[in-house]
Amino acid sequence: MKEWRTNIILLLFILIPAAVIIGRLVFLQVVKHDFYNALAQGQQNISSEAKGKRGEIYFCDKNDNLYLVAMNKTAKLCFAVLNEIDDKEKTSQELSTILDLEEEDILSDLNKKEVNFLVIKSNLNKEKAEEIESLNLPGIFLRDQIVREYPYEDFASHVIGFVNNDGLGQYGVEQYYDDILTGKESFIEAKKGPAGFLFLSGEDTLSGSDLFLTIDYNIQFKAEELLEKTYENLDIEGGQIIVMDPFSGKVLAMAQYPKYDLNSYSIYDFEIFKNGAVQKLFEPGSVFKPITMAGALNEGKITPQTTYEDPGMVKVNGWPIYNYEQRIYPGEITMTEVLEKSINTGAVFAQSQLGNEKFSEYVEKFRFFEPTDIDLPAEASSQNEEFKKGYDINFATASFGQGLEMTPIQLVRAFCAIANGGKIVKPYLIKETQEDGNIIETQPEISRTSIISNDTSSKLTAMMVSVVKNGFAQKAQVPGYYVAGKTGTAQVSFAAIGEDKAGYSDKTWQSFIGWLPAFEPKFLVFVKLDNPKTKTAEYSAMPVFKDLTKYIIDYWQVPPDY
Repeated sequence: MKEWRTNIILLLFILIPAAVIIGRLVFLQVVKHDFYNALAQGQQNISSEAKGKRGEIYFCDKNDNLYLVAMNKTAKLCFAVLNEIDDKEKTSQELSTILDLEEEDILSDLNKKEVNFLVIKSNLNKEKAEEIESLNLPGIFLRDQIVREYPYEDFASHVIGFVNNDGLGQYGVEQYYDDILTGKESFIEAKKGPAGFLFLSGEDTLSGSDLFLTIDYNIQFKAEELLEKTYENLDIEGGQIIVMDPFSGKVLAMAQYPKYDLNSYSIYDFEIFKNGAVQKLFEPGSVFKPITMAGALNEGKITPQTTYEDPGMVKVNGWPIYNYEQRIYPGEITMTEVLEKSINTGAVFAQSQLGNEKFSEYVEKFRFFEPTDIDLPAEASSQNEEFKKGYDINFATASFGQGLEMTPIQLVRAFCAIANGGKIVKPYLIKETQEDGNIIETQPEISRTSIISNDTSSKLTAMMVSVVKNGFAQKAQVPGYYVAGKTGTAQVSFAAIGEDKAGYSDKTWQSFIGWLPAFEPKFLVFVKLDNPKTKTAEYSAMPVFKDLTKYIIDYWQVPPDY
């Protein structure tokens, strides 16, 4: 009898707790299933993926001082568990006052039937978070979140890019290096608590690598300042400046106008996010003439002293080609003078000496048909199908930069080869990455073979020095230095401005490219302005080039070369 009672008592000790546990599980998984499922999904939407400290982004200067241009900060996120809200109208009214949101919009969200978890607003500052907390609204909660901040606002916006509300890098190096910045190669194993809640502690999160860019803060700042000043003076529609080391491909500045505030990216149209240096095609105009000369010089078809007589107009397959403003240059004209005076018929002559097939080969050797693979997303590159059709007229107009499309970075890469003795370099923006004290430096990528000889490079450089010393580019001279340079003024096609018709508009692209000291270059500068209120680049892009090169010379203390 005693044993029977003992067994009954033991059985009760086992069954009662089991019944409590089962009852609790039924309550959690059946009665409150929708609530906890929605809340768990909401938690997962925010933090199921490891989102530790995103790597930060730095610029530097000549003295290796660092400038933090993309950083992390802790803010608050406000979210709602809908079936815990007692009075949705009152809640909407209270939140709208604090969060500067429309009351009707909040109420509409709170009345959604298909979800039970809702993010009301992210990136709240301390003051607003405290106001919400003080209201003690049922169903309204706050939690910490790490958000991206850009202390220099619109500075170098097209190089940096931004992080969107989903934590994804968009545009610039934020997008290109998103995996490295976030450490997405690894994910944490989320710790699970009751009813599927996900908990992430600070120890659990992974950190991404920091990026140190090749961009020199001071050169970038000056380039952007000059573009803004040019907008004020010449009412440009846009513009880009690229500064590069021609021997390594290191990008020292990549400025664009207009730019945008990275902290407020949502207020802008998508078009402003495009980086014109790598994502927009243009026809270069006369700045392309040295490329034509490079091929003809390298093949021995011309010399700098080779002459021709300018007819003022040449016909190719019945199509007339004129010099700028239909000018005629009497007497014998050398190839050096063709560059000095930017004579279209002279470029056509040089191309005819080289021949269509060889000319096309050199356009390909300078890699105008392929992207540079710079470390920025969505780089554009034209296959130039019209040029490749092989018509004489297409080769003739391409000799002076019309009818051939490219991006500014492609043009800069080509001219680096002229400046450095014939080597193609790959442009790059990341100097090094750092994680937990480990440093990975970027190694320059330089072609093993030369596309033009050292002799061709020297001769063409001397011709371009003469352009600055004796030709239309005299305003680009910097006292004490040999400067190699060339202007370009190209008509903008109707297609480029979105009009569905053949031919060219009255708008122009005006540019200048050059390097110095010419025979031992320290840097190369390209300035491109979209439709400035001047006739030619001599009065627009060239003064910008001179101001920037003068600044860099003083900043770097480059010794004079004569």
